[in-house]
Amino acid sequence: MRILLDNFSKSFGSIKVIENMTLEVGHGEMLALLGPSGCGKSTTLFAVCGIHRPTGGRILFGDRDVTDLPSQARNVGVVFQSYALYPHMTVAENIGFPLKVKGQPTAEIRRQVDRIAALVQIGNLMDRRPAQLSGGQQQRVALARALIREPDVLLLDEPLANLDAKLRLEMRSEIRRIQRETGITAILVTHDQVEAMSMCDRIAIMKEGEIVQIATPAEMYSDPRTAFVAGFLGNPPITFLRGIHRQGTFTMPESEIRVPLPSSVSASEGAPLMLGVRPEHFTPGGDIAVSGKVNFAETQGRENLYDVQLPGGALLRSIQPARNDVKVGDEVSWSIDSKGVFVFDEDGRRLG
Repeated sequence: MRILLDNFSKSFGSIKVIENMTLEVGHGEMLALLGPSGCGKSTTLFAVCGIHRPTGGRILFGDRDVTDLPSQARNVGVVFQSYALYPHMTVAENIGFPLKVKGQPTAEIRRQVDRIAALVQIGNLMDRRPAQLSGGQQQRVALARALIREPDVLLLDEPLANLDAKLRLEMRSEIRRIQRETGITAILVTHDQVEAMSMCDRIAIMKEGEIVQIATPAEMYSDPRTAFVAGFLGNPPITFLRGIHRQGTFTMPESEIRVPLPSSVSASEGAPLMLGVRPEHFTPGGDIAVSGKVNFAETQGRENLYDVQLPGGALLRSIQPARNDVKVGDEVSWSIDSKGVFVFDEDGRRLG
């Protein structure tokens, strides 16, 4: 089911949250709405499911205009952060509840419950109540309840926020598997860029009620349009150096750093610039030598993360294969890979 938000706007009284947003989600696609708190991503999701009525524009499911339809008439499945399970019902009763409301026969409800429980791998939990389940099991029940009605659209609002790190990893892959197996169109709301990059076909990054970029995870990581996007994607995050344009190079006046600028960069002599350097592009193997002092080191198993303070106080971050010959306080001379950096103007717009 294709979803189209056509010049969608939403205000709460005099407060404009979203204005004239156009967004299309393809049939069978899983799209992430990613951004910081307050950017409008949940407002957008709630408008798609019918909780919020738009103050402008249209919402289409396929060619069907659902702008003014209530939630129950839209055939959407929603999984909330809180799971919202009925505590007095068993797992089987929770999953089958949407079909019971529709008045389907008991035997058919049981057949459908067994089918969907097998899909989310909780067939052995049917007689338990929510209080007897782990967080991951409750999440699977909530997902099963959303899917049993065979919705046209699946909406996921921060579905993994209450799970521990190991369980989040497991449920990321499970939700993606189920979405692919069912072929359902899905929208995921999250502020976690790892979730967005690992689970979704495309990501729409939002800021202050606007979509600032929409692309596949790989495209957005390698080709961010703004410093905001570059800073939001990547773990460990990118670091930024501030300098000026001088004779075709990015130059930091308080240091010896000179990074050749791509020929595509157009900036006047002396113009302020920002250089974005991802941790994997500041290592011993680059082409622009940079010296500084290690002021943070973290072992992450197969890799080590380092923060290196440069003369003048600027910071670069480096991630490298595990090593034990560098510690906090050491002076190091590593290198920036000039082919991997991003150049932005002082307002954060990408130049090259």
